[in-house]
Amino acid sequence: MTEPLITPELVRLGVTVTGDKHAVIAEMADVIASAGRADREGLREAFEKREAQFATGMPGGIAIPHCRAEAVTQPALGLIRLAEPVDFGSKDGPADLIIGIAAPEGTGDAHMKLLAKLSRSLVRKDFLATLRSAQTPEEAAAAIAAVVQPDEAPQTAGAGAAAPAKAEDSTPAASDKPVLLAITSCPTGIAHTYMAAESLEEAAKEKGIELHVETQGSGGIVPFTPEVIAKAGAIIIAADVGITGRDRFAGMPVIESGVKRPMSEAGKMLDEAVAAANDPHAVRVAAGGGAKSDDGAAGGAKVGWGKRIQQAVMTGVSYMIPFVAAGGLLIALGFAIGGYDVSFVANDVALNYSLWNLPDAVPYSIGDVETMTSASGLALYLGALFSALGSWGMSFLVAALSGYVAFGLAGRPGIAPGFIGGALSVAIGAGFIGGLVTGILSGLLALWLSSLKPPRWLAGLMPVVIIPLVVTAVVGLLMLLLLGRPLASIMVGLQGWLTGMTGSSAILLGVILGLMMCFDLGGPVNKAAYLFATAGLSQGTEASWMIMAAVMASGMVPPLAMALSTALRPRLYTDAERENGTTAWLLGAAFISEGAIPFAAADPLRVIPSMMTGGAVTGALCMALGVTSKAPHGGLFVFFAIDPFWGFLVSVIAGTIVGALVVTVLKQMGAKKNTPAEVAA
Repeated sequence: MTEPLITPELVRLGVTVTGDKHAVIAEMADVIASAGRADREGLREAFEKREAQFATGMPGGIAIPHCRAEAVTQPALGLIRLAEPVDFGSKDGPADLIIGIAAPEGTGDAHMKLLAKLSRSLVRKDFLATLRSAQTPEEAAAAIAAVVQPDEAPQTAGAGAAAPAKAEDSTPAASDKPVLLAITSCPTGIAHTYMAAESLEEAAKEKGIELHVETQGSGGIVPFTPEVIAKAGAIIIAADVGITGRDRFAGMPVIESGVKRPMSEAGKMLDEAVAAANDPHAVRVAAGGGAKSDDGAAGGAKVGWGKRIQQAVMTGVSYMIPFVAAGGLLIALGFAIGGYDVSFVANDVALNYSLWNLPDAVPYSIGDVETMTSASGLALYLGALFSALGSWGMSFLVAALSGYVAFGLAGRPGIAPGFIGGALSVAIGAGFIGGLVTGILSGLLALWLSSLKPPRWLAGLMPVVIIPLVVTAVVGLLMLLLLGRPLASIMVGLQGWLTGMTGSSAILLGVILGLMMCFDLGGPVNKAAYLFATAGLSQGTEASWMIMAAVMASGMVPPLAMALSTALRPRLYTDAERENGTTAWLLGAAFISEGAIPFAAADPLRVIPSMMTGGAVTGALCMALGVTSKAPHGGLFVFFAIDPFWGFLVSVIAGTIVGALVVTVLKQMGAKKNTPAEVAA
């Protein structure tokens, strides 16, 4: 017999909580832990971690904090009905029904399927009404048990009415309406995945549409059959993570959104899908699967082109970073081992010497001056090997950026044209600006060609032969005949401006970069500053290394400043924030700006301006002290790639102190307006 997921001791009705959603989450952890099913602190931390990733407030006045964690010893469902609703991030207002789902790490499919049943029922108004009208914990527990474990649930009045409708009960499709597919998926695959599916299925029943849903969640995946895919007219993808098997739907009209949208606009999404199925110009899944959109906007049948291009550029940056990291750190190791001048002779030494034929000091020229390397023997040879490897790795930087920007727009058909276009940009001197242009052009053209419907005998050749050939030829000729020289001129001008920066102009740039890095903590503005710095590393100039140092140092400030503030005045922060502050020390030291997001989300008007102030101080100091970094990431852990490291350290410490003091003062001023109990909460 399966152990009940919910019992009366896991239910609390009419609860009054002092504080925000974090206080409610702590209360939920206490409910489940007091039943002997989890470690309280470990469960609370897991709930908070999940909440920081994605707000769990749902339409209808409910919230579903949920997690899978080692702290959970036995699966459990907890219910708290609040006397006063609390905001959990839902657009339609605060929540009064809080349902906590706690699953052990590695929970099997059986428990996941039970949780999926509950998630589907939470979109049913009669079920929510039963929970809100329950007079006792026993009645509420029975209502939930009747949904997730009907064979074991005691039948009480009203409980049985909450049973969810089955997908197979859907009304047959009307003859004039297309068959639709839908895929839903959320990061944990426990709640939102199945609530979105249920909402779409309910709306399809009302509209008389034949809808088939594939839930890619923790309850297991039952994929569409080839027969169902063959007769479908369009697909809805409601997901906040990448879905599997997009290749199956190549050429099919697609409506994409975040996983929450179906819970409030299921009917509208179905209408959009029906319209797309009958629209020859509708957005379609690209050959090769295309690139998944992470946009969670509620409106519109498709993601805007501006947003899609921005996402593709971020995809290119994310794939480019490993090339920059490996190449930059290898070059830095080369300098550390072989001396400051090893790069002048690296290729020659690496290719013409060996461990059995070590070089003496090697001559090289700088302008008209001829001199000798500062190192010789094994140190020079090993340093040259590292420096040469790093240089060869960095030579792929622009090609990787261009190739993966194209991939972000068009999927696999865009990779080859994008890489070739990026290599061409380097050859003609257009640099990373040219790489961005070739990546976007290659992606858009490949995406358009992928949307065509060629004869069946030609379709198999399109993604692997025809599209790469045509796109490479078109983009290559555009660069060689039209765009290459103007872009190269822009690149030369940019390099000249950066190289000529001194004094106040360099400091002003440091201030601007510091403000951008701390404005949205990993968002578009932060990413724009980071792209500017990392792409510039391909030039290998002193100015580009200074910009990289200023960007990395400024990005370290927000988590470090918040960690320091929580240590200085812990009473100004909740228990969860104090624990986040402890973790933020390490995140900040490693240049993970996102470590400050929980603080900024809870109090943006005080935290964000404070962090921007600290970041501006750090960026300005880095530029004023001439700090350089050949590494694009790593923070304090890539100290050997930073010069002078003491200047980097001074800049980070100064910005951290300024940011921490400003946010502490602002929070203290706000705390004086509240009661001691509210401050403690």
